[in-house]
Amino acid sequence: MPTTRITQRTVSTTLMHGLQSNLGRMQKLQEQLSSGKQVSRPSDSPVQTVEAMQFRAGIRRTEQYVRNADDGMALLGTADAALTEALAMTRRVRELALGGMNATVATDGRNAIAAELRTLRESLLGVANTRYLDRPVFGGNTLGSSAFDPATGAYVGDDGSIARTIGPGAQVVVSIPGTSAFGADGDPAQLFDLVDRLADALETGGPAMAAALDGGLVDLDRSIESMINALGQVGARYNRVEAARNAAEGQLLSLTSSLSEAEDIDLPKTIVDLQMQEVAYKAALNATARVVQPSLLDFLR
Repeated sequence: MPTTRITQRTVSTTLMHGLQSNLGRMQKLQEQLSSGKQVSRPSDSPVQTVEAMQFRAGIRRTEQYVRNADDGMALLGTADAALTEALAMTRRVRELALGGMNATVATDGRNAIAAELRTLRESLLGVANTRYLDRPVFGGNTLGSSAFDPATGAYVGDDGSIARTIGPGAQVVVSIPGTSAFGADGDPAQLFDLVDRLADALETGGPAMAAALDGGLVDLDRSIESMINALGQVGARYNRVEAARNAAEGQLLSLTSSLSEAEDIDLPKTIVDLQMQEVAYKAALNATARVVQPSLLDFLR
């Protein structure tokens, strides 16, 4: 049976190779501890690298859904507050119109009511031109500064809608056209013209006043109903966007957890592994010192 000749050089080379491998494993563990990641480069684990990239892409998409939902909720919340305020002022208009129909109210009293109605009209126009991020909430996609003309009350917005993507293939319209909330131009129930007509009737007085106020109250009830319907739409859309946001937040938590499992280290295990590797390295150094004895050349030096 042939024998293999083992020289001192062979032993030294083998031992040095083992020490280098040991040092390499220690370096990798130290790198993982310092970065907190299992994968620092694609060559560490191509499979985990691909998984991490997919999870990160999913996280970015989901974060965008959350941002879209936040923006949509803010816009809808602004619209809700404006409509609630407008509804309260419109109900005050109705109270004043009813009070003006009282036959015992003198001319000065009717003129005072008319003056308050005109003040309420200006306030209603201000609410209807409420802005969010420097755009009128009830103006559709208009680039103008107002949804309704501050002087005439005419609608100067457009019929465009604003939508937000709140999930995969899910979009929600987060705008309310001013015409659906406050009435279209030419409609007897258009709120701003209607308040003007009520004030004119009270200032004019006479036999035609009662009929004008009666008809105005009917139109005013229609206008109030339109605002209530618009508030219902805003509330329903807000709830849908909020539910989608909560779902996206849950999905974001799940993706973040999956990403952590794919690329983060198990800290206690890594510390133990490093300590064991250090012990093994020291033992290898001791063994090497015993095996690799000084040669004649070392003495000659």
